[in-house]
Amino acid sequence: MTQPLLKEDAESASVIPLREGIGSAFKTLRQSKRITLSEASGRIKFSTRQIQALENEEWDILPTGVPLRGLVKNYARFLEADVDAMLVMLESQVASATPPRSAIEPAKGGAAFTPTDLPSQAEGGGFPWGWFLIIVALLVVAGFYAVDQGWVPESWLAFEWFKSL
Repeated sequence: MTQPLLKEDAESASVIPLREGIGSAFKTLRQSKRITLSEASGRIKFSTRQIQALENEEWDILPTGVPLRGLVKNYARFLEADVDAMLVMLESQVASATPPRSAIEPAKGGAAFTPTDLPSQAEGGGFPWGWFLIIVALLVVAGFYAVDQGWVPESWLAFEWFKSL
């Protein structure tokens, strides 16, 4: 149940057992190439803490979803490993890992927060009627002021009572 993870020839590549996990596979590959964590971090632009967490399979420290897949892809490319094989290993390990923590944790001593407590619509998603009414009121006041100051010609005034202002 072992197969090489390197893209090179299968005879010359080091064989890493897949049952050990993606973290130990990455660590073995990195150490066999004599690359330090800081060198790898500098090349793939992920922190040494993230790379070390991946090698130690500390899933609670690492991001989930696309960022984790990006880390694995970049690290596999850097180590010249088979990216597809590493992603398959990642999916099998992450699927068997513990379920993700809730993003919203209840306050100590308080009631649990459930998804039904969330508003059904996003706040401020509608038309801002308040601002519209304020702008209209300001335009009306400015119009009356302009008529009062004589800035508007009398020929523009449609009603007689405007002319008397």
